Amino acid sequence: MTIVLHPVWSNGVQKLKVVSQTPTKPPQGLLPPAHDDKIHAVRCIQQLRSKDKAIEKYIYLSQLKDADHAMFYRLCLANMAEITPLIYTPTVGDACLQYSHIFRRPEGLYISIKDKGKIGQILRNWPRIEDARISVVTDGSRILGLGDLGVNGMPISIGKLSLYVAGAGIRPHSTVPICLDLGTDNQKFLEDPLYLGLRQRRLALAETHEFMDEFMREMAAVFPKLLIQFEDFATDKAFAYLDTFRDRYPLFNDDIQGTGAVVLSGFLNAAKLSSAASGRALTDHKILFLGAGSAGVGVAMQLMSFFKLQGLSTEEARSRIYLVDSQGLIYDGRGPMAEHKKYFSRKDYNGPPMTDLTDIVNYVQPTALLGLSTTKGAFNQSVIETMAAINPRPIIFPLSNPVRLSECEFHEAVEWTQGRVLFASGSPFPEEDFAGRMLYPGQGNNMYIFPGLGLGAILARASKVTDSMVEASSLGLADSLTADERAQDLLYPRVERIREISGQIALSVIRAAQKAGVDRSTDLRVMSDAELLEFVRSRMWDP
Repeated sequence: MTIVLHPVWSNGVQKLKVVSQTPTKPPQGLLPPAHDDKIHAVRCIQQLRSKDKAIEKYIYLSQLKDADHAMFYRLCLANMAEITPLIYTPTVGDACLQYSHIFRRPEGLYISIKDKGKIGQILRNWPRIEDARISVVTDGSRILGLGDLGVNGMPISIGKLSLYVAGAGIRPHSTVPICLDLGTDNQKFLEDPLYLGLRQRRLALAETHEFMDEFMREMAAVFPKLLIQFEDFATDKAFAYLDTFRDRYPLFNDDIQGTGAVVLSGFLNAAKLSSAASGRALTDHKILFLGAGSAGVGVAMQLMSFFKLQGLSTEEARSRIYLVDSQGLIYDGRGPMAEHKKYFSRKDYNGPPMTDLTDIVNYVQPTALLGLSTTKGAFNQSVIETMAAINPRPIIFPLSNPVRLSECEFHEAVEWTQGRVLFASGSPFPEEDFAGRMLYPGQGNNMYIFPGLGLGAILARASKVTDSMVEASSLGLADSLTADERAQDLLYPRVERIREISGQIALSVIRAAQKAGVDRSTDLRVMSDAELLEFVRSRMWDP
């Protein structure tokens, strides 16, 4: 049993208390005489499977985590493929929509605009300040593809942190879920008597600057060892806050950077398979995006790395990427557009507005079609058959979450491409038997990236999260496929290997932090890769 000395305050005096890092069993008599942890794990998984609705399973797992977090994480690690969709996408979307109705007890920190001027005081109410290492922060303004959910977005922060623990072994007591309540424009919630948030309209971006400056300043003061992940902020806020704070504090935005990294990884593997089938060079790929919000543009920026890795210049890489929004192909002659869309706006097209996606595919002749539009069915039969007609193995990534907002489903892509599709989605789909061969859908789930990225940044004590660290996480994931997984044309490794994968990613991230000179754990620099990987694994919490 590991023993640590934990600082506590008593009557204004700091003292050290002996704390066990492993849960102790209750004294004799407080458990039934035949209680056994292994049998209890079987009992718990049977209880979970007895629920017939995903939201009921979510509630059960939330209660189990509160009552016995070690057992909760044992179940997660033993049943990752089954439990991940229940504690995160797609079920967490329903949990957010119903949060004010299924709420049992608070978990995390809630900070509202009315707390401006005393945010530090509220942060100091957190009971485990010294333990804090990772926080997921949302303002609920753009939860998945569900829109503005206000304080009902808190399950996103909670779910992401559960995956940090399960996926990378970050200690449960080191996590800090935070929801910023800046109002909501969701009229249904404002009229709901059970809604747990402020009953006021959401503040505009310009009105939140002072609040966010104070919040970030106080976070750094109260939690000096904390890494912050921004999650599900509306597009304008996502870009603005990342640009404002990324060089001042250790933070990253998972929607912009994490999504981009996981898609880059899957695309690296898909592009090799596609080029092998077509005989075309990797530099010949063209990528068409449907969706130009924070996630779409963030992924596009990250995928420029793919072309630059093949030797293309920044301008040449940018020219291989096309964006489509609700008004069609994005090009300069179309007129005024949001600032974040201008970078990829086409300068080589001056015709009339092009709005039909099949027409755009015919014009661009892309090898890859990526969806971050939250428009169900946008990749219809005409679009996918056109992609299949111009590519021996078309790359189709409908990445919108949850499942009901996915641009297409796996069985459709398989049928309409005659089984030739290279597919990855944001939410899980079942495998398909086609012509006697089992085909497996890839899932470009950010959980492949952010646990290892976070663990590496924490262990390196990075002063900031650089683009090179994010890219290192992506390349580490792409290289993690086993020979068996490659033989089955998988684009991502099996999720059951998440701890192994996160360890390798953390190693890559630490090395990237060292190369960028942003690491403060300088003693790690002298370790060999084997020694550093062993160190990373030794720091993973095991339930």
